[in-house]
Amino acid sequence: MARDYQMKTTLITGASSGIGEAFARRLARDGWNVLLVARTESKLEMLCSELGRASDINAQYVALDLTDTDAPAKLFEETKARGLEVEMLINNAGFGSMGDFLQLDLERELEMVDLNIKALVALTYLFLGPMRERGRGSIINVASTAGFQPVPYMTTYAATKAFVLSFSDALWEENRAYGVSVMALCPGGHQLFRGLGDGAPADARLADAGAGRGHRAQRLEARARPHHLRLDELLTDGIRKARPALARRARRGQSFTTR
Repeated sequence: MARDYQMKTTLITGASSGIGEAFARRLARDGWNVLLVARTESKLEMLCSELGRASDINAQYVALDLTDTDAPAKLFEETKARGLEVEMLINNAGFGSMGDFLQLDLERELEMVDLNIKALVALTYLFLGPMRERGRGSIINVASTAGFQPVPYMTTYAATKAFVLSFSDALWEENRAYGVSVMALCPGGHQLFRGLGDGAPADARLADAGAGRGHRAQRLEARARPHHLRLDELLTDGIRKARPALARRARRGQSFTTR
């Protein structure tokens, strides 16, 4: 007999590659319907087609730039129009920059805040209400071990992830009584930049050292584990897939993204 969660939908942002793609593949394999969100429609279309062929699930996508002010509301309305019940929300979309703060582009830094914080807060707000009404649901906000301390040369990025960590911790406490679990998932920042090597700019190496300092960078931190999900395997797969692409982007433009 099919498990009840097989009839529900997981919404994953930043789902076209890396950790987001790993979430999609594992959840589809476990029988979850998925709604994948990212900017690049061609990648989403290919992934949904592959998941639909490999698993007996419904894989859908929405191509959307979540830095647009009205994007979260549009996405919420689209799920209602499709008749989808979002049982799990995975806020994975985000990007970062590396370098001396004053040498970075201001508009790009503000766009990072829009995606890493504003879009995440808006989506959490919109989908949390229906979860509370149903008395069940899970929200996973992808943060970073960079969020546990200030990280020079990744100043804005680390600060956005500190917000995600604090925000998720507080929501976990607020929503326990409603049957909704909220967690912050913190992959080790050092793993994302290991591919930069000795030829990387000095500021990138300093950021690597700062993000990797301490025992927290050696493991994945979870505040509360949602049901039916083995996060250790998911995140190991996701980080391994993400690392080469992130390293290439860092060399070219000193930025990385999971949109």
